[in-house]
Amino acid sequence: MILAVTGGKGGVGKSTVAYNLAAALDAVVVDADLGMADLPAARGPDLHDVLAGRADPVEAVRERTPVAILPCGRSLAGARATEPTRLVAAVESVAAEYGRVVVDCPAGLGGDVGLGLCAAEACVLVTTPAESAVADAVRARALARELDAGLARIVLNRATDQETADALARELGAPVTTVPESVALADAQDRGRSVLAVAPESTAAARIEALAEGVRTTLRSATNPGG
Repeated sequence: MILAVTGGKGGVGKSTVAYNLAAALDAVVVDADLGMADLPAARGPDLHDVLAGRADPVEAVRERTPVAILPCGRSLAGARATEPTRLVAAVESVAAEYGRVVVDCPAGLGGDVGLGLCAAEACVLVTTPAESAVADAVRARALARELDAGLARIVLNRATDQETADALARELGAPVTTVPESVALADAQDRGRSVLAVAPESTAAARIEALAEGVRTTLRSATNPGG
């Protein structure tokens, strides 16, 4: 299983969702934001090295971290040395070894976003109630459709009412999981851990678990449409 987490607009909480969803799915999270990596860093080879041909993608995965991760480098020189078209093969190699991969796509609608979607069987679209974020989510949905990445779920981050979620579900044609503002989620992020580990009884943890179960259900239906 390869799942891309995307959203179009930056600052909507995409990386936080990707990290916590990977924890709930027991998946490896790949930080595919080559220019503005946002997931926890770790020593050793990273995605920049993999895409520059200096490291094997499977060997670059960190297992002894709160969530297994293929981190991305932080340097501009490292980003410039990469060959982004190697991303699909790298993600597929990790999936072949570990079974489940969540790709944290960069913000925007550039080619590197498309590569993450190309590697994925399906995607999760993250947005907030802000009009600009929803507009970018609609464009990201169109890109995913062009690249045959099915829409497994939508996450409405910082949700304040169900009406907005219902309207979003109608517009984009997929179930919506709402995640309200959460101190527990922010605290977990600051500690480089998942909210499932830090605050398992919190509302945010329950919503992440619900999101993971929704993704599992959608992917099972896609692979076994008759039953």
